[in-house]
Amino acid sequence: MSKLKILSIAMGLCLSVLPQTVLAEDSSPKGVVEAAVTSIVQILEQREDKTRLSEKDREGIRMSVDQRFDYEKMARGSLGSEWNDVSAEQQVDFTTVFRQLLERSYGNKLAGYKGQRIEYDDAEMKKDTRATVLSHVIDSNKSTPVEYRLYQSDSGWKVYDIKIEGVSMVGTFRKDFKSILDKDGFAGLLSQLKEKVEKMRAKDAADDQAENKGELQG
Repeated sequence: MSKLKILSIAMGLCLSVLPQTVLAEDSSPKGVVEAAVTSIVQILEQREDKTRLSEKDREGIRMSVDQRFDYEKMARGSLGSEWNDVSAEQQVDFTTVFRQLLERSYGNKLAGYKGQRIEYDDAEMKKDTRATVLSHVIDSNKSTPVEYRLYQSDSGWKVYDIKIEGVSMVGTFRKDFKSILDKDGFAGLLSQLKEKVEKMRAKDAADDQAENKGELQG
């Protein structure tokens, strides 16, 4: 299974509808990640079409995104030093597009989830406000380490990066974005990301329309 596929599962499983009662029971770093996985697996297993995510599934995931990830922190890390060179308005715009990119790209990959088993080690506290949770995605007897990096925000623990086999998601984006920034600048990067998101959104809409048409004909 590719790193992108594993990252999609690891990240997507955290984008979940997590009841506040669950958070109250165990708001530790490990508890937050584990509860999120359980919730999203339920959504995936209850789908009528196991090959795709419906708009209802996407909306359920989208509603809780802000509870699980700090997208501004992730966007800032992905943009690198360029973050400090753009205006506050541009930072907000970039964060919005970055979040949409993750929602679409990893959400689509997550649609292919087929019951991979996830195991967790105890959280390792780096500081009072920093922690890592190492998980293991087990697929066909192969175990791949996936590390969630979290920090303590005013509203609880939030993920700000994910590492797969030691490779940082934010770091990978930063490397990819830098090559575009060096060539086309911030405006060029933002334009390309918006175009990519729009293409993915259009494809998802077309797939939904085709699925609805098929149901009516059936």
